[in-house]
Amino acid sequence: MKKNKQLSAFLIGLALLFASVIPAHAEELDKLTGKKFAQLARGGVLYDNWFEELGVKVDKTHPSYPSAGKEKGSVTWRCKECHGWDYKGKSGAYSSGSHYTGIVGIRAYANQAPEEVMKILKNDTHSFGSMIPEDSLEALALFVAYGQTDMDLYIDRASKKSIGDPVNGGRIFLATCIKCHNEDGKAINFKDEKNPEYLGTVAKKNPWETLHNIRWGHPGSQMISLLFLGLKEQLDVLAFCQTLPEK
Repeated sequence: MKKNKQLSAFLIGLALLFASVIPAHAEELDKLTGKKFAQLARGGVLYDNWFEELGVKVDKTHPSYPSAGKEKGSVTWRCKECHGWDYKGKSGAYSSGSHYTGIVGIRAYANQAPEEVMKILKNDTHSFGSMIPEDSLEALALFVAYGQTDMDLYIDRASKKSIGDPVNGGRIFLATCIKCHNEDGKAINFKDEKNPEYLGTVAKKNPWETLHNIRWGHPGSQMISLLFLGLKEQLDVLAFCQTLPEK
């Protein structure tokens, strides 16, 4: 009897844990069907690297990129470069280091009207109005409004560990991702031969980037979005990726 009560308590606790990782905007996501849902998925890729996804050449530094930043050229036009993979800007993973800019994140715009986000994307600070087509701006605005999530609920800031289940994540990875990444995550080198960064490297070093790519895919490539899975399963895939070898 005592064991049954302990098991029941454990299951209830587990249910509450995973209930806590359901985004507050889940009801809004449910309303996005057909074309809008496809736009949302594309918006996550555009946030990563819109000019690579659109096949646009950018060879200048963004006029609003701050002097505190250490980058220059096209990379300064990427949304993630200022606002971060965890969407928290100077309050998140980019609070220091080579990607520090002092710019705030986009978390304040979660669950806001996409139309209002569009206005911000077109303002003088962002200057995207003449750079990104209208339909792609709509997709990016949908992502900012309904696609981003509070990663601190799912990835421990200190250890960088996902709360997901690597066993279940392995099942998904080995059935979905293995064709491109291989079973050890080494089929794609994200840096170069002298300084290799395999999937296991990136998942442990920058789990926020990895979760973003798991959810939305990778710009300018055939990598699919796993948005058709629940957030729990996406976190499971991240947890499995963190078990892959770094070398």
